Amino acid sequence: MMTMQRLSVLFPNPLGCYDYLSDSPVEVGRFVVAPFGRKNITGIVWHRSADENFPESKMKKIIGVAENLPLFSRENMKFVDWVANYTLTPPGAVLKMAICADLGKTSKKPIHFDIPQTQNTLIRFSDAQQKAVDELNEICAEGFAVSLLDGVTGSGKTEVYFEMVARALEKGGQVLVLLPEITLTSAWLGRFQKRFGVMPAVWHSGITQKQRRDTWFAVVSGEARVVVGARSALFLPYRNLGLIVVDEEHDSSFKQEDGVLYQARDMAVVRAKLADCPIILASATPSVETYCNVLSGKYAHVVLPERFAGASMPDILLADMRVKEKREKNDVRFISPLLREKMSERLQAGEQTLLFLNRRGYAPLVLCRACGERLKCPHCSAWLVEHKQRKCLQCHHCGYTRRLPKECPACGAVESFVSCGPGVERILEEAHTLFPEAVIEMITSDTLGNPKQFADITDRMNQNKIDILIGTQILAKGHHFGNLTLVGIIDADMGLSGGDLRAGERTFQLLQQVMGRAGREQKKGTAVIQTYAPDNLIIQALKNNNRSLFMEEEINSRRALNMPPFGKLAAFIISGKKQDLVAETAGQIAKNAPYMSGLDVLGPVPAPIAVLRDKYRYRLLIKSKREIKLQAVIHQWLSKIKIPSGVDLRIDIDPYSFF
Repeated sequence: MMTMQRLSVLFPNPLGCYDYLSDSPVEVGRFVVAPFGRKNITGIVWHRSADENFPESKMKKIIGVAENLPLFSRENMKFVDWVANYTLTPPGAVLKMAICADLGKTSKKPIHFDIPQTQNTLIRFSDAQQKAVDELNEICAEGFAVSLLDGVTGSGKTEVYFEMVARALEKGGQVLVLLPEITLTSAWLGRFQKRFGVMPAVWHSGITQKQRRDTWFAVVSGEARVVVGARSALFLPYRNLGLIVVDEEHDSSFKQEDGVLYQARDMAVVRAKLADCPIILASATPSVETYCNVLSGKYAHVVLPERFAGASMPDILLADMRVKEKREKNDVRFISPLLREKMSERLQAGEQTLLFLNRRGYAPLVLCRACGERLKCPHCSAWLVEHKQRKCLQCHHCGYTRRLPKECPACGAVESFVSCGPGVERILEEAHTLFPEAVIEMITSDTLGNPKQFADITDRMNQNKIDILIGTQILAKGHHFGNLTLVGIIDADMGLSGGDLRAGERTFQLLQQVMGRAGREQKKGTAVIQTYAPDNLIIQALKNNNRSLFMEEEINSRRALNMPPFGKLAAFIISGKKQDLVAETAGQIAKNAPYMSGLDVLGPVPAPIAVLRDKYRYRLLIKSKREIKLQAVIHQWLSKIKIPSGVDLRIDIDPYSFF
């Protein structure tokens, strides 16, 4: 009598493992096709034992083994399981990020990836860069180790970690470089090709399905030696990881806010540990979490204290917006006299200016001057943002758009709506009025259809064909414009009261990064910060280029409040179409909260965005001491509660947004 083998199979869907039978042995990690519901789908034989007590008569058999697909390594399986356990997500949902949807297809002309040339005799490091290279080389020789490459803007961090990429490649390993924004990829790719003579494999949401499939196979076979991508590139099934680099490690874009909620920087450290390979976290403005790990000795600290080739940091000036200007009664300007003066000087000198405002559209609010009615989104508890160029109002949460009505829906007043506050479109309009002879361009995520358009504008900046560039945080990091000598921060106060524990940190990092675009070569740079709160600690730290002042205050504040990294946070977001049912469910969850020392449950309360895409939302925040195993507590807590149909519960471990 033939003995059937029991297999545990994981499918790429938001579920756990299922047990199947096989006529013949199938090794762990092999792709198999098995019946699931009414369909036959592809899964992976997982590294857990099937239930030997379940009756064989009730088990289904696999249909076959996908011999054409490569083995999924145990190292990659461990990573999927680790992320699933940490984020309290079904492992199948994590696996879905690690495999392509159409692996069964084959490309007629697959993409091939050339081997990078690691030797480059044209490189000339500064003394500080060479010291950093030597330090990193010594650290990375030990296998798994985490290093913070901490260099001021323009110090040459990329060239330093490129050298470590070369050395990892020489040892036969694959390299993963994570970037926070797709738009950074084009400039980075140019630098990579110049250094290594070839293009790396690219992985982000903007590539085609064929590119995804070919790249996936190249990664798992080891042909793709270097992968650069957004956070999802972390889940590719690498064959032999030799180095991970997380560039701009502080960036909040590394936090995934839908689907599986994870922090890619933190998961990259876990991935490196599983691969026993070094990881480099690079930043000019390190996150508080990373900096605290440096202070505690968990991470090595490699410093680049000065700009490359003798360039100096920009002079920083404050424009106190509280000072009343003598101007005409109806003259509303958002560019201060000080900034206008500096812009005029740069134009006369043939140099470039960057104006920064992290607010898309023309105006963040439109209201009726007759009755005060504010135009709202019908699907979210949010105001509609005016976009003048597209002649519409838009909700930046759900994407709803409409035309500006001629009559106020509340009082019937005709053409009574007025734009309140500035967005980048309004700054563009004002800049054109002030400097009609200048060539002015604007960049936001709204105006760019793809990375090529972004590359075209940055090329024109580098060719000195643009005098004034206006944009949002898309311009804050990773760009080097040699003739850009002035940066103007239009509204430095915007993020100071963001309503969460990282509001101040994000503001400091963002503004220091964007000011660092000025004067990156031999010409001296200047940054003008427009503020209504010039005495604010963060503004003063920026003005004096004193990161230590900010870090010390921020760390002391978090330690006193037992906030991350000194404590743990988790968020529950409960949502649904029926407000009463959502509120009742949130209340039931709170009532069943465990009582234990070192654990606090805050809420439930309506979320700041109480309605999102026609769904009502409530939130709970769980705060605990570091020694508490928070995931185990949450798992036991929620096991006693049945979430009703029509209500969705999302668990966010280490939340970064609190909307």
